[in-house]
Amino acid sequence: MREEVEEVNHQTHLSTRNKGGLITMPFIIANEAFEKMGSYGLVPNMIVYLMNDYKIGVAKGTNILFFWSAASNFAPIFGAFLSDSYLGHFITIGLGSLFSLMGMFMMWLTTMVPQLKPPPCNQFLETCKSPTHSQFAFLIFAFILISIGSGGVRPCSLAFGAQQINHKNNPNNKRAIESFFGWYYAASAVAVLIAFTSIVYIQDHAGWKIGFGVPALLMVLSVLLFFVASSLYVKIKVEKSLFTSFLQVIVVAYKNRGIVIAPADMFHYLQNDSDNMPTERLRFLNKACIIRNPKDVKPEGIASNPWRLCTVKQVEELKSLIRVLPLWSSGLMMSINVSQSSFPVLQANTMDRHISTSTFQIPAGSFPFFTMATIAIWVVLYDRIIIPITSRILQKPVHLNVKLRMGIGLIVSTLAMVVSAIVEHLRRRKAIEEGLVNDPRAVVNMSAMWLVPQYCLHGLAEALSAIAQNEFFYSELPESMSSVAGSLFLVGMGVANLLASVILSTVEKLTKRNVEEGWIATNINRGHYDYYYWVLVILSFVNLFYFVGCSWAYGPCVDERLKEEPKQGADENLERHG
Repeated sequence: MREEVEEVNHQTHLSTRNKGGLITMPFIIANEAFEKMGSYGLVPNMIVYLMNDYKIGVAKGTNILFFWSAASNFAPIFGAFLSDSYLGHFITIGLGSLFSLMGMFMMWLTTMVPQLKPPPCNQFLETCKSPTHSQFAFLIFAFILISIGSGGVRPCSLAFGAQQINHKNNPNNKRAIESFFGWYYAASAVAVLIAFTSIVYIQDHAGWKIGFGVPALLMVLSVLLFFVASSLYVKIKVEKSLFTSFLQVIVVAYKNRGIVIAPADMFHYLQNDSDNMPTERLRFLNKACIIRNPKDVKPEGIASNPWRLCTVKQVEELKSLIRVLPLWSSGLMMSINVSQSSFPVLQANTMDRHISTSTFQIPAGSFPFFTMATIAIWVVLYDRIIIPITSRILQKPVHLNVKLRMGIGLIVSTLAMVVSAIVEHLRRRKAIEEGLVNDPRAVVNMSAMWLVPQYCLHGLAEALSAIAQNEFFYSELPESMSSVAGSLFLVGMGVANLLASVILSTVEKLTKRNVEEGWIATNINRGHYDYYYWVLVILSFVNLFYFVGCSWAYGPCVDERLKEEPKQGADENLERHG
């Protein structure tokens, strides 16, 4: 009988071990890449579509797009909690993909069905009808579905992919995960690059019907590729509601706030033998897992009331989230710098965008190509050339820890803003010398290629810091919070967009006092965008010290602690035999 049980366990182990692996990577990465390609492909020309086809003014249209972007960036945190608390990664990604597909299909329908948008303007009477309530509602519902889809796919696909290759017993596990994060981010960058170039070109030259049909078709491919590999995935079941767990820890810790913690006299609620004792960090939360009455634990080892007693695991999960938040906040400044996308477009419009003597000129909105290209190039160089060659030279595995890469990325981001300020100063001085101060649309005798270095530096900063942040969140948070880890960077981008708006509005208000035009003027030659860039440089420089402080306060990361443990073991052996 025992032999039969062992055989069953052996077969179960084999079936689990045969799941996942590198064979699942193309399907997961393709799902995320096609989703981004489709959704980002709708963004650049959407304001033109709203103004021309829906007769929506520029202010209202811009606000619609702002709220759409904000919703798409904040939705992942809700998708993450839904995934980690109830549905699991596979179902959340699947539902998110379907929601995105429905949203893009509805957006494509607005180009195909005349009744879904206002009629063309009357050229003789020069009058235009605004969209009806039902037409406007249909449009907004399409935006909502796309944002919901983003909230399901983006926070989960990275964590879901890492689960497929995360084997603790593999000595190369850390390197495999680092490589996956790099290639995942490179694929995402290439997807956005294609969206900002090829799909925008199709919309400009083939019209909205084909231009919006292509993103919908890409989303169909995303859904099919994800579900076709369903039998290959490792699917981890959800055991509890993460949000409820956090709330229980806070409530119980508050109820027990009067308890004086004396470790020698306290018993902590360990649900199973694999749980460890609570850590000393954020000790006030440890009061949530102290057994005050033996009756609080049932004979089978389950808390009789989870709102009176929490497990050590619950407490440590909340602690881990609180601990990463300061370092998360230190990365917001880089996202603020990267989000300054409108000013470089205005600068490029006033500069010579021709390549050498060619008649072809680069569209002003296509310069982000250099940012995305830099990200992709760096990932390939780092993963395939820099790390292997360095390891071969030093004859040992080389790995730059995540906090070091995050710090280097913040430094590069600061340098990008320094270059931006210098280039704008030179461009503005050139415009004044050529007598173009009152003509913001005139092209100065200065190549737009001067803008390329700042775009490349932004790309390098994002390749270093953004990838490191995602890896940091995933490695530092428990596996049960992997979707939350995947959504933190996206939420940071949303917060950074709001902070960038606050900074811009504040600078404009302060510099416009008692003068007609401040630094942020409509006439780019009369304004001082270079001064605004220097403000961001100062804030970025201050943020570097904030990052160093947060990094020091956090202490060693998981990879650093793993390196220290063998050394401590060796020292103990020396002392024992000495």
